[in-house]
Amino acid sequence: MTDQFDLVIADATLRDRPGRHSIGISDGRIAAIEDHPLRGTDEVDAAGNLVTESFVNAHLHLCKVYTLDRVGDAALDAYTGGSMGAAMTSIELASTVKDQYDETWIEPNARRAVVEAVRHGVRHVLAFADVDTRARLHGVKPLLRLRDEFRGVVDLQVVAFPQDGLVRDPGAEDLVREAVELGADVVGGIPWIEFGDDGAREHVRRMCALAAEHRRRVAMLVDDAGDPALRTTEMLATEMIRQDLIGRGIANHARAVGTYAEPSVRRLAGLARRAGLTFVSDPHTGPVRLPVFLMDGLGVPVALGQDDIEDAYYPFGRNSMLEVAFLAAHALEAVSAAGMARVYDMVTTRAADVMGIAGHRLEVGGAADLVVVQGGSVREALSRHSAPPYVFAGGRVVAENASTSTFHLA
Repeated sequence: MTDQFDLVIADATLRDRPGRHSIGISDGRIAAIEDHPLRGTDEVDAAGNLVTESFVNAHLHLCKVYTLDRVGDAALDAYTGGSMGAAMTSIELASTVKDQYDETWIEPNARRAVVEAVRHGVRHVLAFADVDTRARLHGVKPLLRLRDEFRGVVDLQVVAFPQDGLVRDPGAEDLVREAVELGADVVGGIPWIEFGDDGAREHVRRMCALAAEHRRRVAMLVDDAGDPALRTTEMLATEMIRQDLIGRGIANHARAVGTYAEPSVRRLAGLARRAGLTFVSDPHTGPVRLPVFLMDGLGVPVALGQDDIEDAYYPFGRNSMLEVAFLAAHALEAVSAAGMARVYDMVTTRAADVMGIAGHRLEVGGAADLVVVQGGSVREALSRHSAPPYVFAGGRVVAENASTSTFHLA
């Protein structure tokens, strides 16, 4: 007689095994993967659809979601125009929303986005909260509460993020420190926003020192413009080595790297490997982007992120990483089977590696954080990029999605 499991996902198509399989889950972990039926206390029929690891959103400005109507289009136009030469101006324009920051509207907006994460099978989110002399702690406090509320369903890593700089925004550093002491998981940074390289280096040094002091990881927005002179990604990797933060840092965007000559990219990749620096790219939110596949092929893990949801930098977004992967497949010209597979990894397993999440694998012993997607292949799942029929977190169903159409053709 077969073993009794807490839950069985039956008739599942898997990415790495031919035929149909059953997945047995016990105590929140994957206990068996077999090509024959298994018995479980509960059973979900995958109906031949693809079952994979759930999704990971490695970059989301969660305190700003659904604020586009508060800001207007000026910042969006500046950020997405040309070669992103006005990216700094865009950030300055977008910062005006923080004059209205109030936890009473930030928290419900952010909760709405986290609920969308549940709907779309996103299990982990790197969630940025602006912490500066305009936002103060009004953005980070609601995210810390939501982290506790949704723990085990959507795990938020909250980033204390000095969006307006440190050197150019005196007082921001003290607020970031206070946010970390309140419980922020990650120390953020955006060194390229400073007015010169000396300020950028000081920004990186201070935030890495704070992370080292409190035994936190760092996540910084680096080189977010189409300017080959920007080198804050290199500054971050160098300081991580100096501050003994090896393997504890994420570089977000790094768009300028896409303008470097290839020898410079390869040189940076070598430094990043030494520092254990990983990367997140958001190729759908700006016209200049990191050379994703080159960096990943050079042994530097790269994930994809949602980045923004209806804010000053991006007017769309559903917190759906299937949608992000669908857009990225076009932006990165990854429409072959191999290309689509790489893009899918960058919103599931590779993204988990980037965020330092262990055990996010559909294998015996792995976490039972899974999705049943629509379609029997990665191509079909990306083509439809619809909410998964079933979402599992910790071995239990946390969301079911269905869509129906009624036709009146005659």
